[in-house]
Amino acid sequence: MTDTPFVIAGRTFTSRLIVGTGKYPSHAIMAQAHAASGAEMVTVAVRRVNISDRSKESLLDYIDDRIFILPNTAGCYTADDAIRTARLGREAGLSHWVKLEVIGDERTLFPDNEALIDATRVLVKEGFIVLPYTNDDPIACRKLEDAGASAVMPLGAPIGSGLGIQNANNIRIIREFSKVPVIVDAGVGTASDAALAMELGADGVLMNTAIAGAEHPVQMAEAMKHAVIAGRLAFLSGRIPRKMYATASSPLEGVIGT
Repeated sequence: MTDTPFVIAGRTFTSRLIVGTGKYPSHAIMAQAHAASGAEMVTVAVRRVNISDRSKESLLDYIDDRIFILPNTAGCYTADDAIRTARLGREAGLSHWVKLEVIGDERTLFPDNEALIDATRVLVKEGFIVLPYTNDDPIACRKLEDAGASAVMPLGAPIGSGLGIQNANNIRIIREFSKVPVIVDAGVGTASDAALAMELGADGVLMNTAIAGAEHPVQMAEAMKHAVIAGRLAFLSGRIPRKMYATASSPLEGVIGT
C-alpha cells in the first residue's frame, strides 16, 4: 500500500494537517502547539500582521522559519476587499499564496460563493496560488477549480462550531470529482472529526479553534497530528462494507468436526 504525495501547486508537504494562529492563550503556547502538530503550513490573517512596521514584535516572530505561511483574507465580506487584502499580503512579503475567504453572512460566517469565485478568477490572473474556503457544495467547488484554484477547501461545519463533519456525502462527492487537492476547513472539534475527514478521502485538514480553544492546546495539537495520519491510513486501507447483520469473525469452514 503506497500513498501519493500531498502536493499543492507543485509544492510537496509531508504533513496533511494545516493549522491556524488565532485564539491561542499566548503566542508561546501557539508555537508549542505548532511544533506538536507537526504541521508544515500555518495560516495567518493578513489583518493580524503589522505590515507597516515590521520592526515591532509580530505574530510572525513566533512561527518557526521552517513552517510555510499561508496568508488568509479573514474578515473580508466582498470580493474587492478580499482581493485588496491578498495584494497587501503579497506586497508585504508574506506570500503569493492565499487562503481566500469572502464571508457572506456575519452570523454563520458562511462563504459568499459567487464573490469567492469572482475573486479567485482575478487573483489567479495576477499570479496568486489561491486556496478558497467554500461551502461543502460540489458545484461551487467545481466552479472554483475551473476558475483556477489550486485546491478547494470545503467546510465541515461552521467556523469555530466544533460540530464535526455535517455532510459526509458531499465531501465524498467533492473528492471524487475534484482534480485538485481537497482540504476540509472549519468545524473540526476533536481528533475523531479530523480522522473522519481523512477517511472520507480528503487530502488534508485545516483547523484552528479545535486546537487553540482546547483546554490543553499542545496536547490537542498532537492528538490531531495522529488523527490525520490514522484517518489517511484508514482511507488507503479500504474499510469493510457496512452490513445490517453480523458476520462471524471466525468462520466455521475448516474447523474439525464440521
